[in-house]
Amino acid sequence: MKGDIVIVRAHHKKAAHEIVLLILNKIREKDRIFTIAVGGESGCGKSEISLAVANDLLKQGIKSIIFGQDDYFHLPPKLNSEKRRRDPDWLGPHIEVNLDLLKENLTEAILGQSEIKKPLIDYDANTIETQTVNLRGVKVIIAEGTYTSLLRNIDARIFITRSWLLTLDDRKKRKRGNEVSDPFTEQILAMEHKIIAGHRYLADIIVNDDYEVIQVVSDVPV
Repeated sequence: MKGDIVIVRAHHKKAAHEIVLLILNKIREKDRIFTIAVGGESGCGKSEISLAVANDLLKQGIKSIIFGQDDYFHLPPKLNSEKRRRDPDWLGPHIEVNLDLLKENLTEAILGQSEIKKPLIDYDANTIETQTVNLRGVKVIIAEGTYTSLLRNIDARIFITRSWLLTLDDRKKRKRGNEVSDPFTEQILAMEHKIIAGHRYLADIIVNDDYEVIQVVSDVPV
């Protein structure tokens, strides 16, 4: 999303490097684009870790691209906020977010299309544009956003456990309008917390509250 502020710090880089070490061989073995989902609550570090993973992959000679869920809202930020205030049901995946379009874009990439069109939200202008993305040479797509754990055709799901109550400082640094001091926004974040409470159990890799990386070991026989 245009206008977003992403500040990658040492703990993001460390977590990202550990994540890359866990999935590097799987990426290299895949004969198509490898897909990663990074999910979690607002301000938990999804954008930062996604960017850090992309940078770490580049050091390994692997080109990646990030698809942010924020670009897939049906309405631009200000209109979406107004809609939330008018309609208490206007919240969550498949309602305010066009997850089907994000899934479609990922599928196009997996099937080998060299170029796709996706939405791009300009936060400051409060508009939705169309962006043409060149996928030539891209080996990895990182889909980051609150609800991306629900996407299909994902090769590695990462979930960051930090809740909205722990992310106040990070949300302040993003400087998105007055959302940090807005009681209604805090109420929305509390509701999102409940919506995605179970998403951590979909994850292959957990990043805990201290940014420690934990690989989930399935007890289901393969």
